[in-house]
Amino acid sequence: MRLIGPAARNGFASFVGFGRGIWLFPLDTMFRTVGLRYGWLRSLFIATPPPLMRGIGRLRAERAAWRAAHRVPAYHAYLAASGVDSAGLFPLGILSRLPETDKASYVDRYGLLERCLGGAVPYAGTTIDESSGSTGTPYNWIRGRQEREVAHRNIGFFARYAFGTAPLVTINAFSMGAWAAGFNMSLGMMRHGIVKSVGPDLDKILSTLTYLGPTYRFLIAGYPPFLKHLLDEGQRRGFPWADYELHALVGGEGMTEELRDVLLQRFASVFSGYGATDIEIGMAGESPVSIAVRRLARARPDIGRALFGSDARLPMVFQYNPLIHWLEVNDLGEVICTVSRLDLLAPRIRYNVHDSGGIVEFARVRDVLAGFGFDIDHLDAATEVHGPRGMLPWARPIPLPFLWIHGRRDATISVMGSNIYPEDIETVLYRDPLVAPRMHSFMLSVIDDEAGTPRPHIALELSDLDGVDGAWRAAAAERLRDGLRVLNIDYRSSLGEFPGAMLPIIATHALGGGPFAGDATRIKQRRIAAPN
Repeated sequence: MRLIGPAARNGFASFVGFGRGIWLFPLDTMFRTVGLRYGWLRSLFIATPPPLMRGIGRLRAERAAWRAAHRVPAYHAYLAASGVDSAGLFPLGILSRLPETDKASYVDRYGLLERCLGGAVPYAGTTIDESSGSTGTPYNWIRGRQEREVAHRNIGFFARYAFGTAPLVTINAFSMGAWAAGFNMSLGMMRHGIVKSVGPDLDKILSTLTYLGPTYRFLIAGYPPFLKHLLDEGQRRGFPWADYELHALVGGEGMTEELRDVLLQRFASVFSGYGATDIEIGMAGESPVSIAVRRLARARPDIGRALFGSDARLPMVFQYNPLIHWLEVNDLGEVICTVSRLDLLAPRIRYNVHDSGGIVEFARVRDVLAGFGFDIDHLDAATEVHGPRGMLPWARPIPLPFLWIHGRRDATISVMGSNIYPEDIETVLYRDPLVAPRMHSFMLSVIDDEAGTPRPHIALELSDLDGVDGAWRAAAAERLRDGLRVLNIDYRSSLGEFPGAMLPIIATHALGGGPFAGDATRIKQRRIAAPN
């Protein structure tokens, strides 16, 4: 049975007429076959010259775009409204002629079915995910059986690469329900071992670990700050963390290396994945070499500038498969994605989630590092990627392109012309030995002080308020100012001109107090306070 939308469907014959698509069919068959086995796929990545993989990836993306222009009612209408004649599109170089899509310009303007192939979806095997609503409005995203199976297989492959083949018990602490990450993480990790899906429930996680005991090897999957809260709560209860072999798979939001340092005190390894519910949850993933490159850039800002540009913030660094995700960067420095697979019910063509970042080829990273005297094949031990329990034996770099991400372009506050980012604040706070052990969350805003001067305001949600008074807050504000001076060039410049205005105001709250009331029911932590 199919759910039929209001628009008529174009026949498959029109797609076959795409001559470039015809000779891609044998390659598709090969890729689908290779993609069934982890070892085959890994060998493909290692053996295929990156320029060839990049070229094939672009051809696949062009074919996906051509197909969507002819078979997706909403996309056909969107192109027409943008002045693009679908009938006149020639496959060669098609991407350069297509406008970007995003929630405001595309998703909000067309219905769910209109955005699907032929304006129709099958009932059987189809699911609807809901995004977290971190931007203010939850959205619904429809996915078919085949695309979900591919996503689950890729999650399992990533876990095998990151955490090895030894038996693994996964405790899924991502939020359960309609949200994409939790449900799909469970199904993907079932391909890799035993899974218990408990959601972000501290009591259930600690009781599960206690019940199963330290004989097992555990992977805990969840949002980065939540895993820090888990360690803190376990420490408060006297949980014997040192007896357990723990690994972490995080996602849903960015993570600083300072937070990774905190997690590595108990976890043997910590890997993050990158994705967006709008597109897919597994667009890219951290690898041993990508983490090593990021940590090296933290230690050597000159290397960071050579790889990621002049922005003083340290981006997250991933690797991605250009055969299934064709990534571009627009003039605003935002990453745009075209999913080039043909198994999507609702194709995403040149879709922009408004994440600021960039792309750098593996060869470029290798050459830049060589210029600074580093061998990309031997970064792992040099940068202590995996904490005190030793290095991964399978960490030979795979020559896939790197994706670096700063985060959403609008996730910032501005004071005296200086942009202050949540990543800057998180980095400094997790370096602060007086704040980090008790910090549960934080939130940024701009408020006027007693003199009417706008100043950065940082609200801290603390698990322990013992000894926290005016003097404690004043000292924390000075340490935060000094840390921001080092990290943020704009802040440093504004601090020299407006020292009083740039000194942060620190407010402290008990768990669930003040602006953090109600956050227990939120999927992700808020970092920017809502305007008054």
